[in-house]
Amino acid sequence: MNLMNLRLGANNLTRTRAFYDATFGALGLPPSNTPETYPIVMYKIPGGPNFALGPARDGEPATHGNGGTILFAADSDEDVAAWHAAGLANGGTCEGKPEPKPQTGGKFGAYLRDPDGNKLGAYHGLTIG
Repeated sequence: MNLMNLRLGANNLTRTRAFYDATFGALGLPPSNTPETYPIVMYKIPGGPNFALGPARDGEPATHGNGGTILFAADSDEDVAAWHAAGLANGGTCEGKPEPKPQTGGKFGAYLRDPDGNKLGAYHGLTIG
């Protein structure tokens, strides 16, 4: 099995694109090349799935899931801090400042919520599995 796509709800694609272009840029990913006329914003994660954001298909407002967190790998502690700062500067809210996290044995990480409330994290040196 292979995960092909991960999609989160987003209510304002202009705001969403600015947030993810900035935070993903801090981790070395280029800005989305999805045309602004498309009903979604998409990113290709190197070695991973597509990461898409867009409105709920049922026409209702997109809402975040409670208890879910998506983690991204960073190449350095400085990249984690830059990711967090970029998120805060582009409509995100802090869910955990950049620092060594005791729940990961001291690996350097940070947490944000995107403008629609989806919880995200970035870590340097964390391995899972």
